[in-house]
Amino acid sequence: MQVQELLKNTDKLPNVPDVVRELIQMLNDPNVKYADISEKVTHDQTISLKVLRVVNSAYFGLSRKISSIDEATVLLGIDKLKTLVIASGFSNSVEKVDGIKLPEFWADSFRVAELSQWFAKRTSLVEADEAFTVGIVHNIGRLLLHLTVPDTAREIRQLVVNRKAGFVKAELDLLGFTSQDAGKALMDLWKFPASIGDAVKHHPRPFELDPPQPLSCVLNLACYLNACIRAERDSDLGS
Repeated sequence: MQVQELLKNTDKLPNVPDVVRELIQMLNDPNVKYADISEKVTHDQTISLKVLRVVNSAYFGLSRKISSIDEATVLLGIDKLKTLVIASGFSNSVEKVDGIKLPEFWADSFRVAELSQWFAKRTSLVEADEAFTVGIVHNIGRLLLHLTVPDTAREIRQLVVNRKAGFVKAELDLLGFTSQDAGKALMDLWKFPASIGDAVKHHPRPFELDPPQPLSCVLNLACYLNACIRAERDSDLGS
């Protein structure tokens, strides 16, 4: 099987609205104008409501209610707005996936995103908002496998659960490519920045590249720390 075969199942792909993908591309542009962002935000009712809810929350502590999207986007700022758009777009991308508990999947993704952002703020080599983005989407390839080839995805999962193989070996044996390859292909299809797709693909083994991509290294650290947190949590639950 070729990874591109998965992308032909357009009816099964995660349903991230076009406006979300367009907004992410706009928010990656350092010369973007707030007026253009505001106009795009108004095209999505869910994002508009979340923007206004956040701006009018106790976090901002404003003395008056904000009802204008134009004003709200300026008050939020580019970084917070990007985080909100990504969170809204991807967490609502699918409603049910056979073999994946979505609340746990997205909780895991957001924790990796926050850890990636934390590491990125401690180096000048990685943008914190880009690190957050790649954290959210780093495991989107596994979601794609469960949506497009659910039977094979279950076989892979079973091999891992039975400790007969790790995810990478099981995916290569049964598919000929990894979920990270699938994730990169999806990022390319959606026209995300190349650095995002590259980090998704290479983060499990960032030092295979020479020189290694800093964003892949940050994501690798975040995933490792998240695995430690998850293992500790599971241990606590079993005690």
